[in-house]
Amino acid sequence: MEQQRKVRAEVKLPLILIHTPFGLDFFDRVAKWPGAKAWAEINAYLMPIITALAIFLIVGSLAILIANAEARQNVGALEPTANLLIPGLNPYLPITYGWIALIVTIVIHEAGHGIIARIYNVRVDSTGIVLLLGLPIGAFVNIEREELNKVNLKKKSSILTAGPLNNMILAGVSLAALYFIITTLTPVPPDPNSPQFGIAVVSVNPGSLAESIGMTQGSVIQTVDGQEIREINDLGEILRANLGRTVEITWFDSDNQLVTEQATLPEAVEPGRGILGIQVTPLLPDSGAVLERYKGAFGSNPIALLLPPTMQQGAVPYSDLMQSRYESTLGPVWVPAANMLFWLWFVNFNVGIFNALPIGPLDGGQMYGSIIEKKIKSAALAKNATNLLTAVMVAVVAAAILLPYVLNRL
Repeated sequence: MEQQRKVRAEVKLPLILIHTPFGLDFFDRVAKWPGAKAWAEINAYLMPIITALAIFLIVGSLAILIANAEARQNVGALEPTANLLIPGLNPYLPITYGWIALIVTIVIHEAGHGIIARIYNVRVDSTGIVLLLGLPIGAFVNIEREELNKVNLKKKSSILTAGPLNNMILAGVSLAALYFIITTLTPVPPDPNSPQFGIAVVSVNPGSLAESIGMTQGSVIQTVDGQEIREINDLGEILRANLGRTVEITWFDSDNQLVTEQATLPEAVEPGRGILGIQVTPLLPDSGAVLERYKGAFGSNPIALLLPPTMQQGAVPYSDLMQSRYESTLGPVWVPAANMLFWLWFVNFNVGIFNALPIGPLDGGQMYGSIIEKKIKSAALAKNATNLLTAVMVAVVAAAILLPYVLNRL
């Protein structure tokens, strides 16, 4: 059967798959590069490392959620869609940066499989791009399944590992480039006319009480019911003490204009849920301290850098809230460059470790399933063992996602 060499469209609503020959030609060329075979040999042994990291992070987060009530409350306060890696559905994943990062991630992932398959002369039926309602969302590589299953376990492992490994490599490169940009920053002296106390509004939820009274991102809340707000806890305590009442709220808007509005608070609020529908941060975090803490995390705890700037605006130099407080030797381009590199790091890392999990159709699931089949001669017993491994891993992942929402409502 000849590889497909014509451009054609395949409709699987709401998806449209555009099959092209260009990926096939590229894979064949790269497969002949010097060192390509040696790289494929290395690939065969690296999936367990990525899998171990993935399980460590998932089990570690689960342990923290079980032991720490504050962590459960913070995670449970997020929308469930925050667990989805889909721009537009995940409120913390910006659409432009998110879509670009997701497309690059999937292309890199699929290219990894295709190139290693061609190194081992495993046929790739077709390649192409995936459109969702006409918008590109990724790519695909159709490897001939029968040929893949015929190669020995080492070669199959190399082909399956290539996708997650490519993602982890790109994640590491993006993180290193982001660190370089951070080292070019210097804090800008604060505006002496800015508010001297209060808490800064990082974001305002659509349809929230704060939005209804005209509060916007960058506002600085000064008083509620005549009482000064100097700490984040002050806001929650005063609001909860006035549930069901109409209170006066004053704040400085992003143009440093003082605004006063009346807000009628709800009679009750669910545990872990906000009242105004805003995210806040301490007023004017010290720009120098924020920069040094963030820079230090690259060496001490890079996993902590996975928390998106949209979730911790006051702690990330290139966030919407903080970016104006720094200047770079790179000029204004540093802001979009830093954000793009962060989301490339974030999306590639998450896609890489997720695909390395021992779950059924994922790359890791296919590889570990093949190992189990080789070790257990009984086909029925091997299938049961593979299904059990998948079920256990799915349960662990589901627990890490759902636990905060369940416990916060008990």
